[in-house]
Amino acid sequence: MNLRMKLYMAFLSLIVIPMCVMGIGTFLVTSHTIEKKYSEQAEYSLKSISYSIENVFREMNNVTDNGIASSVFHMALIADNPVNLGEGDQLSLNASQRNFRSLLYNYPAISYAFLYNLQPAPGNRIVSIFTKENFNTLSFDEFKKHAIYNEVKQLNGVPRWIAPFEYPEFTGNEPVFTQIRLIKELSYFQNIGILVVQIQNWEIDRIFRNLSMSGAQDTHFMMVNDDGLIVYDPSRTYQGQHMSELMEQEKSFSKGYESLKVGFDGRESIVSSYQMKDSPWHLISVTSWKSLSQETTVLAKWYVIIIMACLLAALMFNILFMNRITGTIAVLVRFMRRVERGDFSARVEGKGYDEMQLLAQGFNDLMDKISSLFSRVKAEQMQKTSAELRVLQAQIKPHFLFNTLESINGLALRGEGRKVSEMVTRLGSILRISIQEKEEITLQEEVKHLKSYLEIQKYRFPDLFEYEMDIPSRLECFPMLKLTLQPLVENSIQHGFEGVEYKGKINVSAWEEMGKVILQVEDNGLGMDNEVLSRFEYMLKETSNWPDHKAIIKSPVMSERRGLGVRSVADRIRIQYGDHYGIFICSSKGHGTVIRCILPKNDWGDRP
Repeated sequence: MNLRMKLYMAFLSLIVIPMCVMGIGTFLVTSHTIEKKYSEQAEYSLKSISYSIENVFREMNNVTDNGIASSVFHMALIADNPVNLGEGDQLSLNASQRNFRSLLYNYPAISYAFLYNLQPAPGNRIVSIFTKENFNTLSFDEFKKHAIYNEVKQLNGVPRWIAPFEYPEFTGNEPVFTQIRLIKELSYFQNIGILVVQIQNWEIDRIFRNLSMSGAQDTHFMMVNDDGLIVYDPSRTYQGQHMSELMEQEKSFSKGYESLKVGFDGRESIVSSYQMKDSPWHLISVTSWKSLSQETTVLAKWYVIIIMACLLAALMFNILFMNRITGTIAVLVRFMRRVERGDFSARVEGKGYDEMQLLAQGFNDLMDKISSLFSRVKAEQMQKTSAELRVLQAQIKPHFLFNTLESINGLALRGEGRKVSEMVTRLGSILRISIQEKEEITLQEEVKHLKSYLEIQKYRFPDLFEYEMDIPSRLECFPMLKLTLQPLVENSIQHGFEGVEYKGKINVSAWEEMGKVILQVEDNGLGMDNEVLSRFEYMLKETSNWPDHKAIIKSPVMSERRGLGVRSVADRIRIQYGDHYGIFICSSKGHGTVIRCILPKNDWGDRP
């Protein structure tokens, strides 16, 4: 990941994401707080409304209690033929009914009242107190079959209230509340009748008329029975419907108070429910969540605007500042990689006058110093390499001349003048090559030099060895260090054939392999055992595929060698061509020795 992406990720992870998380968290906490506060407020409001509504029902209960206590209902039930009498006669005969009517007139919300006579008496079982047009009272026989009849008898005088739409056969289609209660004769506590009183919703409407929990809130109040039927709605919008038709999820209201957020009539709302203490209904308030969370929504919109403004500011910062900073650093990295690849001429073109320009200028100054130091080290290394080659070459020349002159001296002492002359001619040919200023000659010239040396040695030791050369013509022009093969052949003659009872043989060959030129000197001499080989620091062993040889050992540096010539050749190859090239020695006691020179064919190695 580059620096620009890291800065982007840092901005997102350290600024944008925390702000978003904080905003979402604040919104959720605020929403939860609003919901909790509203729930507390709704509970208080529903309890207050419930108390006011129950006072209306309690007041009506007191009215009917007074009628029972004053025996008004008892007197109305025992009057003779109240239905067959005319209105004037009925008023005169039933003074008790007139008294009760006076009592009921003091409560104007009463719209209809009558009694069911439980006493076995001839005539109509229904005693009318207040008449109601276009409404037929349920007959006594039908009433006895109704579930309300047994329920009222079990209540034993306690009023049973019926809400609108629960039992239309009692209430009709008007939104009225109906009280049904058992009437007892006070002397013997005998059941003598059942009172049915209907009241209008005037008092309840008055309670809800100007009620609002908050001017900005869209709140709807309702009364619901245990089955979910909406029995009362001040706005007349939902009355007669079931809550299951309006709420998105099925919900049964429990006792006490509860509040939840749920979809109601297609809108997300807070639905609160309170079980009225003295009445069999639940008081419900439904408030639109949109009206409650209006301020929170505005806050969330502003927060989104702030986040977008921050992102826009970050984008502008990236365009105006970050791109330039990261771009300059990317250019510096690109030029540093060029330096890693060996291009010390790389220079950064700086712009401006800030720290980026100072950084680019510092890079250029550093590269100038490194380039200068590298050129100086390179020159010093070349001088050192040249000096090492001259020293090694100086070691080979006197060593070779000493051995050759020793051979000529031996022939002269034996009086073999012709051989001495030939050896001097051969020596002159060798010296012409040795004293040349150039260090590299062709393989053809090196082989010519080697043949001169071998002929000199055969003059001295005619029966000691014989030699063969296998040099492909295509390699004759291959350039190489001079005096490379001669020291290796000399090592075979002096050490390999020392004290042997058979005639030695030397094979010199050359070939190409994997982009390298391999020169090999092989003899059938005494060979070397492991102890002698261990004196060479050729510690990396590889299994050889050559026949009659057990191991091949490679190393660019030796700590101890048997001959000065082999050591010089190995060091010269290493210095000239690098540590990837050198000499391989493979030898075994009694099986001869193989020495291979590995030289570069194309690029001339890793020269310093």
